[in-house]
Amino acid sequence: MAALEEMLAIMPKHKGTDHLRAELRSRMAKLNQQLGKKSGTQRASMAIEKEGAAQIAVVGLPNSGKSQLVASMTNASPAVADYPLTTHQALPGMMEFEDIKIQLIDTPPLAPQTIQWWLPPMLRRADALLVMVDLSHDPLAQIAQIKEQLEQMKVLLDGEEADAETEAVAWRKKALIVGNKIDLDNGGNRQALLDCCQGRPPVAISAREGTGLGELKLKIYQMLDIIRVYTKAPGQKADLADPVVLPRGSTLQEAAATVHKDFAAGLKFARIWGSGKHDSIMDKRDHIMEEVDMVDLHH
Repeated sequence: MAALEEMLAIMPKHKGTDHLRAELRSRMAKLNQQLGKKSGTQRASMAIEKEGAAQIAVVGLPNSGKSQLVASMTNASPAVADYPLTTHQALPGMMEFEDIKIQLIDTPPLAPQTIQWWLPPMLRRADALLVMVDLSHDPLAQIAQIKEQLEQMKVLLDGEEADAETEAVAWRKKALIVGNKIDLDNGGNRQALLDCCQGRPPVAISAREGTGLGELKLKIYQMLDIIRVYTKAPGQKADLADPVVLPRGSTLQEAAATVHKDFAAGLKFARIWGSGKHDSIMDKRDHIMEEVDMVDLHH
């Protein structure tokens, strides 16, 4: 199971690997079922399928408030308690941001005695990380411990320095540092966090009280560096409730391909509105799409 998880984590995702990815998932499902029968209980799923616009793993030390955050921002119901080590398995939930959904995964705490074999591949597969720190304690010491634990799992935060040997085998991940329990910060820990993370501005919240969660959702969306594009068929209204989500810098042809895999090949032209442009007819497939563009595709 560990080997299959590792293979799935490092395999590029494109049409050429679809069959092999499906085969690996099938083998993992059978192994998972066998393990459940042997133990008398069904094991928690090791590989959580990505849903929504992106998948973000929430990581942190014991009692940092990861489960409370996921419970407050998604439809999931993880166990929440005032004592540490209450999370023993990964639990996904869907966070709504305006007209899209982003998947958050509550993970076991980054404590050496609790890290299970399936956690490193899960973190490597995620699109980004939320790094939770507890503002009622020294945030700098927590960040140092978290980075150390992640590095042992061959995961580096984007922008962090690493030696050549570590860099060669590690996965770099976009990350947003979240200072939780701002309501319990009486010693200037929030300011210390801001001072040490100027290159990676953190967000201060209280997951329990709901303070700062709106700002956090926006920061998560901005961290992902994605855009929303609304598509419509000729003569019909655009579906404003279900935008296409693309990496920033995506082209018109890539937007068309999300409608149907063969659509891009037969694309004749497209009319584009939004992002400050006048209505125009575009026939360049390499035209760069922008946030909240609306595109009328002619096939």
